[in-house]
Amino acid sequence: MANVGYLEGTDPVVLTKLAARGIGTVPLSNGFDSHGKYVNHVTPSDHIGVVIGYLHKVIPTPERNLTPADLLFSCITHSIPVLVIVPKPEQKAARGVLGQAADYARLVDPTELYEATIGVVS
Repeated sequence: MANVGYLEGTDPVVLTKLAARGIGTVPLSNGFDSHGKYVNHVTPSDHIGVVIGYLHKVIPTPERNLTPADLLFSCITHSIPVLVIVPKPEQKAARGVLGQAADYARLVDPTELYEATIGVVS
C-alpha cells in the first residue's frame, strides 16, 4: 500500500486513522515551513500514493514568484494525486487562486478527507 504525504496542519485524526490501517504517513514541506521533505523533491522512490494538505499550504507568497503548479510540479510530473483541503463553500474561489494547478489537484472538503484519501490509496 502506498504512503500518504501530508503538508503541515493536516488533521491528526485523519492521519491517525490512516496509520491504524497500516498506511504510512510522510511529512512534507511546502518549502517555507521545513515540516518534512520538500514536496517538490518527491519521487516514485518515496512510494507516496497521494499528497494531502490545506489550500494555504500550496499557495506560495507573491514574493516567491512561484505558482501552485510550480510548487506541485513533482507531483504533476510523477502523476502523484494531490488532494487540497478546502471547505465546499470556498471551492469555487479556491480554483481561481490555484490557477493551472486547479486542473490537476482535487479539492476535498475537510469532512470528506479521510474517505477521499482512502479512495486514492486503497
